[in-house]
Amino acid sequence: MDRSKLALLAAALMMVAVACGDTAETGTTSSSTPPATMNSTTAAPSSAAPTTTPPATTAAPQPVSVQSDTGVTSLPDGPAQRIAALSATHVEMLYEIGAGDQVIAVDLFSNYPPEAAGLTAIDSFNLNVEAVIELDPDLVILSFDPGDAVAAFEAVGIPTLLYDGAATLEDVWFQFGEVGKAAGREDEAASVVASMQSDITELVAAVGDRGADVTFYHETDPFSFYTPNSSSFTGQLYSVFGLENIADEAPDEFGTGFPQLSPEYIIDADPDVIFLGAFGETPETVAARDGWGAMSAVSMGRMFPVGVDESSRWGPRIIDFLEQVADAVLTLERVES
Repeated sequence: MDRSKLALLAAALMMVAVACGDTAETGTTSSSTPPATMNSTTAAPSSAAPTTTPPATTAAPQPVSVQSDTGVTSLPDGPAQRIAALSATHVEMLYEIGAGDQVIAVDLFSNYPPEAAGLTAIDSFNLNVEAVIELDPDLVILSFDPGDAVAAFEAVGIPTLLYDGAATLEDVWFQFGEVGKAAGREDEAASVVASMQSDITELVAAVGDRGADVTFYHETDPFSFYTPNSSSFTGQLYSVFGLENIADEAPDEFGTGFPQLSPEYIIDADPDVIFLGAFGETPETVAARDGWGAMSAVSMGRMFPVGVDESSRWGPRIIDFLEQVADAVLTLERVES
């Protein structure tokens, strides 16, 4: 189409627009004399050259550096959006900081929150690296490294974070912060940590010195009797209330923080309180064991079930566990009074 035809088309469109505008404003058909038509040789009225708005540019993603047990890991495309969290504890952390929608896979033991149950579950103990790669994650989180999985993922360009079990509460706060950074939820992670720290302060204040000189046994396995001492993470949680762990006097052959006791050792120690953190165990099943009825904790009904997951994971639900322990100590005081 030549310039003259373009001019005619532009003028015609302008006239239609004016006519429609008049009609819309007055609600009647215009009766004015139609404007003179322009033939193909009439020049179009001059108008300003149209301006072109440049397309909006998207900022390039900024790399994120995250620290874990393997050192510093770089996420070159920014915070991860497709996370294979093959650790039940870190699944809980991610959901707690609002990053649940970014989780695409979990491990077989990820049973909390309920939303995690609908995601692809991977056996992290017998890890199929190829199956994880097929999910196209942009980040993998592990709590241990089976068969050099970290190296295998990084060999194909998938950033991987490795976090062993927490040894202290400081480890919990650190892992929350780094996982939050990796997911682009650093502020949310800081808020969760601050809330948890405040909850712990309140619980310790509520218990006061009532836990002093109170001995306890925490059962994790009613068959082998491995139990956490005060050097373990679970044992340290009890320590915030000043409770005394009967396992601290037992030899820890492998230095794991989980010495193996015997029924005779537990009965002889005669703990004031028994906390039941083993699946299926109740005060009734404990009382039915040979010789256990001689212990004051059994005869006086000082046996308290605690959450198995809450007492063994170092995620947000350690607050639930500490609440259970605090309630037990306060109950103990009421029974004695």
